[in-house]
Amino acid sequence: MTQWHYLFVLLACSAVTAPLEFVGAGVYRRPRLLVAAVVPVAMVFIAWDLLSIAGGVWSFDSRYVIGWTLPGAIPVEEVLFFLVIPICGLLTFVAVERLLEHEPRRQPTVSGRR
Repeated sequence: MTQWHYLFVLLACSAVTAPLEFVGAGVYRRPRLLVAAVVPVAMVFIAWDLLSIAGGVWSFDSRYVIGWTLPGAIPVEEVLFFLVIPICGLLTFVAVERLLEHEPRRQPTVSGRR
């Protein structure tokens, strides 16, 4: 059962942030924004992982991954991580941005002035 932990965490992150799409975030409804925000970063970090795996810098504990690997011995969970977590972050960022747009602006006060 422990081999599913990584996927469960990714699923939990997705489940927690998915409702933000309906708060008005509209991330999934803007595929260009989604791709532009996620793909470049994912490519850099997947390349980093592949180089690190090939160089023996790090590896993945087989107890915590399901065993499906992509070329270069990178677990499928790791690739999903670089897609799921940025999407969750983007959903959160856009939802907070939208909520703050609806907040009334407070005028800053200067201390010492009456």
